[in-house]
Order: sequence, then structure tokens, then C-alpha cells
Amino acid sequence: MQYGPCGGVRPDGQCEMRAGECAFPEVVPWSGSQYRTAPVQAPLVLTDFSCTPFDEADVAATAAMLAGSADAVLVGEHQNRPDFPPTLMGRLLLEVGASPWITLSCRDRNRVVLEQELRGLQSLGLRTVLCVTGDGRGYDVRPDVTQTFDLDGPRLVSLAASLGMVAAVPETPTAPPIHGRPLRLVEKQRAGASLAVLNHVPYPQMIADFVSCARGAGLSIPIIAAVAVYTDAVSAAVLEGLPGLELDHAVVDEVLHAADPIAAGISAAVTEARALLSIDGVEGVNLSGLASASGTRVGAEIKAEVGRRIKEEAVS
Repeated sequence: MQYGPCGGVRPDGQCEMRAGECAFPEVVPWSGSQYRTAPVQAPLVLTDFSCTPFDEADVAATAAMLAGSADAVLVGEHQNRPDFPPTLMGRLLLEVGASPWITLSCRDRNRVVLEQELRGLQSLGLRTVLCVTGDGRGYDVRPDVTQTFDLDGPRLVSLAASLGMVAAVPETPTAPPIHGRPLRLVEKQRAGASLAVLNHVPYPQMIADFVSCARGAGLSIPIIAAVAVYTDAVSAAVLEGLPGLELDHAVVDEVLHAADPIAAGISAAVTEARALLSIDGVEGVNLSGLASASGTRVGAEIKAEVGRRIKEEAVS
């Protein structure tokens, strides 16, 4: 990584990949080519897409469940759960009428393969790709597999922008150095980012403060804020499983101890979405997480209901 710090810095400032402090105490300014990207419209509802790996039928079935409730689906890439190659996943989703945002990670692909995937997605007519450095693979997950990291997120953004694609980028407002996170997003904009997807935080006011600081530093691209969707202890724990991410524990306790945790979880997500969308500069929400420990189909149904309610409120 050249343009650190990454979003996985632990709350105490320690590196998520090795022993010791983060190697980037301050944000590294972007020094490559700068791109002035054309304005783009953010989706009101961007929904995390999770399905059974390497199962074409489940791709189609899950996409059908989310149809109408999501303006676009965000296809993640996980260090411990490989799935179809990005270009193939993009084609499968397009064939069933979904609007996919494919995540490209630098962890398992060198620069040549990243360019191949970008060209392949472009040839399918896909415009938007989420460019991430990628979480490091756990030491106990496929120890026989090397990790590449030819590029980091900002350099992948620059590559995508140079090909004319819409590059979306993540940012973690609560990861150290917290004061530098708005500026880091501005540096990604200079590298060619057209959209930002923020990781979830415990309280909406933290997003309001982050957006205000970022706008003051020169950010002009649309922001999508994350809504944590969970209905049981497992799906809540997954959302707190990465460094820098935390939920509002009072809300978690209320959901998990409700007479109907699914109804309570849906209501909590809609309430959070309402608060986030009221923030000046937040143009959409990302329904984030598995939503349920009962499988991807149940999770998709829950996120679909959250998405429908958000869209109904927006219309009214």
C-alpha cells in the first residue's frame, strides 16, 4: 500500500495485518493523475448481495427477491468465501435484470488481472465498480495461497477512472486517524472516485460530522451511508467483525430481546435509514450485512422489506 491508511486500522491504532502500529499515521496525499469525473446519480437504496457461492440458480433467486426494493446491488468480495469471477457474476446478475455494483479487490489479483476484469465489466455494459484494497486474508484461511496487493484502493480507482468507468470507493469514518478520514476520501476523489460508500457507524450524527468535514475539505461526490441490517446475534456480530466498525449497542439489545426480532430489526434499519437520509450530502443508503443467520434467502427477504419501506417513505 502506498496511499494509506487503509480502513482496517484498529481502534488502538494497530495494523490489522501485522503486529505494531499502522504505518500511515497521516493520510498520504494522492500524487497520480487527477480525474474530473462527470456527476453521477447515487442509488437511493444499494443493497448488499449475498448468495450461495458458485450457485447460478441462487444468484438468480436472490436477485429476484431484491427486485423492486433495491436500485442496485453491491456484490462484495470476501477473504474467506470465494465466488464466481467478477465479470461472470456481473453477467449473471444482468441476465436477471439486476443492476450490479461489483467489488474489485487488490488482494488476489495483480494489476494485469484487475485491468482484465475492468475491461470485462465494461464490455458487459457495467458502469460502476467498487474499488477496494481488500481485507487481508486470515492466517488460518487458505495458508497455501499468496496475497498480491500489486495496487491499493486509490491506485485501482485511478485505473478504473482512466478506462472511463464510474469508480465507487469505501471509507470508514470511525477508523484511526479519525480526523484524517474525510481528507482521505477527498484524496480518493482526486484519484478519480465518483461515489463514496461509507461503512456503518453507531450513531447517525457521526456521519453528519464526517460529511460536513469532507465537504469542507472539498468533497463533491455523492455519499451513500451504510444501514446495519441484523435480526439475530450472528448477523449483528458479523457487522462488528471488522476493525473500526461498531453498532449502537442499545439498539442491538432492543432488537435481540424483542418479541419479534425480525420485525424489530427491520424497524431499526428503516429508522436508521431515515436519519441518515436526512443528512445534507447523503444521497443514498447501503443496506449492509447478512440480515439473518438463517441463510441468504431469509436475509434477502429481510433486506428487501427494508428497501421497500425506505422507497415507500421517499415517494410519500
